[in-house]
Amino acid sequence: MGSGSSISCDISLNTKLTREQREKYQNTKVIQELLKSAKTIAVVGLSTEKTKASNMAASYLQDEGYRVIPVNPRVEEVLGEKSYPDVKSIPFPVDIVDIYRPASEVSQIVDDAIANGAGAVWMQLRIVDLESADRAVAAGLTAIVDKCVKMEHGRYGGMLHWAGMNTEVISAQRRRSR
Repeated sequence: MGSGSSISCDISLNTKLTREQREKYQNTKVIQELLKSAKTIAVVGLSTEKTKASNMAASYLQDEGYRVIPVNPRVEEVLGEKSYPDVKSIPFPVDIVDIYRPASEVSQIVDDAIANGAGAVWMQLRIVDLESADRAVAAGLTAIVDKCVKMEHGRYGGMLHWAGMNTEVISAQRRRSR
């Protein structure tokens, strides 16, 4: 990574986004600030199955001190929290709307996030809808595209290396609890 770059990772093998799109939707400083300031994360498509990525990430986020709000119309509760059928049904604004649904469903989810007064929409790995991301930004939300919230939190919290992954972050700082 070049000096002064704020792109979270210059390795482009794992994303369809161009360098400019990565700067706009995967900006390191934006991601770090978002994860630092957020308190509530609505997880759209949160599964009750413990082996599903959405459940593992949400469980991790709860362990890290975030309040996770499940969004799944098929269940009443996930991870000890009331589940809502959609984001617009959540009776309070959330900081991040984390999307684990196909790209074809993102447009409606972004509309619901805007209506909720959410601070950000976050499209998980391989979920890319740039038109909806642009619409979110135009409405004043932050938009993160094609990134995993759990991996990004772990990267900047100094935890991913425990699993043998190269986080590309070197730090002598001790992990601070939330």
